[in-house]
Amino acid sequence: MGRGTVTARPVPRLVVAPAAVGVAFLLLPLLGLLVRAPWGRVLGLLTQRAALDALRISVVTASAATVASLALGVPLAWVLARSSGPIARLLRALVLLPLVLPPVVGGLGLLMAFGRHGVVGQYLDQWFGVSLPFTTAGVVVAQTFVAMPFLVVSVEGALRGADAGLEEAAATLGARPMAVFGRITLPLVGPSLIAGAVLCWARALGEFGATITFAGNRPGVTQTMPLAVYQAFQTSPDAAVALSLVLLAVSVTVLVAMRERWWKAGGGW
Repeated sequence: MGRGTVTARPVPRLVVAPAAVGVAFLLLPLLGLLVRAPWGRVLGLLTQRAALDALRISVVTASAATVASLALGVPLAWVLARSSGPIARLLRALVLLPLVLPPVVGGLGLLMAFGRHGVVGQYLDQWFGVSLPFTTAGVVVAQTFVAMPFLVVSVEGALRGADAGLEEAAATLGARPMAVFGRITLPLVGPSLIAGAVLCWARALGEFGATITFAGNRPGVTQTMPLAVYQAFQTSPDAAVALSLVLLAVSVTVLVAMRERWWKAGGGW
């Protein structure tokens, strides 16, 4: 039997009914979007100026947040994967905190830290004239805060499972630590790095709570797709559904990409 092969086992009939209800519960809202979508007007709704601006801002900021997460999250994952002890466990818990923290609370925390009167923000404003709240850069900061943990989790798990013997052999032959990381470690964790980056980008694209709290909802400046959906729902439900279809399509694409590049490569699914 090959690695990762899953053997089918009988499922008790009593489990089938609640499982079917669970599947229906998860799929019905998505089906509702597809059924109630104004298909004849979708293209016109999505090509409106507000929708195009929201899409542009979402793609640009989510991509920037992913780049920032790669720059900060990969070294952080490396440190966590190679560390042990109570301090490392505490650091890992703090890194994962944004995964369970309500996004609005995260946005409020960002305001307290990077606002004009925040712990760090007051000095950014006084010394450099930089104000992050309610700007496009603020959107990137909020998205990075909530999305980077997904990248860190993916990469750290891969680093822990990587063959340490190859790294040790390279080090024995005289390779420097950064050379080992770039030529040995990164290729080993490549699929997980890609998967983590995709997850990070998708999470940043769908961020709502931290963004609206820290960056506001300014059309053409900080209004991302989720914020545009929220605003459109109050005045034009059809436009909200059309915008939601874009986010739904992105989510499905991410799932397909994850299945092919990560889960399947890792022996699962």
